[in-house]
Amino acid sequence: MRAIILAGGKGTRLRPYTTLIPKPLVPLGGKYSILEIIIMQLARSGFTHITLAVNHLSQLIMAYFGDGSRLGVKLDYSLEEGELSTIGPLTLIDDLPENFLVMNGDILCDLDYQAFFDAHSKSNSRISVSAYRRQVKIDFGVLRYDADGHLNEFQEKPVYDFDVSMGIYCINRAVIDALPRGVKYGFDNLMIDGLTNKQPINIRPFSGYWLDIGRPDDYEYADENFTELLAKLGIDQ
Repeated sequence: MRAIILAGGKGTRLRPYTTLIPKPLVPLGGKYSILEIIIMQLARSGFTHITLAVNHLSQLIMAYFGDGSRLGVKLDYSLEEGELSTIGPLTLIDDLPENFLVMNGDILCDLDYQAFFDAHSKSNSRISVSAYRRQVKIDFGVLRYDADGHLNEFQEKPVYDFDVSMGIYCINRAVIDALPRGVKYGFDNLMIDGLTNKQPINIRPFSGYWLDIGRPDDYEYADENFTELLAKLGIDQ
């Protein structure tokens, strides 16, 4: 099984932690980097070939991980010279298999990656998206009114439920083959174009543990709860 990890972002939301090092190498608990934990999880799930799509401070990432032998996987790199967003970097990888897993390099979760990949492959899906239910609380009184300005509904600090993308997908190679090479193209473009062209996109809900380490608060929580976090992710101390 093949996995592509998107590790080329500048991590601007996570500053100052990413001022001198790339976000995927930010350490947790003084022991493992975020990306190191992801690679260990994928290796344990049976992924033997992992490609890191890198850009910002790529030389540090490549020097740290090398060929992946230390973590028991074949590791190689795809270097993007410009910012290609989340899907564009995949067009630079010439040896993609028929189906492969793609994920952001700043996600910690206990998703069964092998089961997710198998479900995608066995259903002959073009695109599978792992989704997570999030609650968003609005800290205001919400007003709804008609065209004449007459109030017809009021909710005090409502809570809304949304299914959001976890940043983990399985994709069929034909989807990437249809895209122009080396052009900026994001996950949002993939979803919108898929809907516009009536292409089937499978959503696979997940209800386990998921943490997107995109902000300082999220990182600090993961760092402070490192031991508990590793237990949830099934990583040896």
